[in-house]
Amino acid sequence: MIRVNDKWDVPWHKGMTVHDVLVACNFTVHYVAVSINGVMVPPEQHGLHPVADGDRVQVIHIIGGG
Repeated sequence: MIRVNDKWDVPWHKGMTVHDVLVACNFTVHYVAVSINGVMVPPEQHGLHPVADGDRVQVIHIIGGG
């Protein structure tokens, strides 16, 4: 199980990536910053970076303003 933003539990599966977690939680994948267990994951790595069972994922929406 993956814990997301200390709110949601996402079932883990073999080969799971950051992108898979974002899709499972219905995040807009192009406008977020992601950390796993406190370590930031660059956006270009979201589709490649593995997520392990028990990881804690934090997702922050990036919102522009002025």
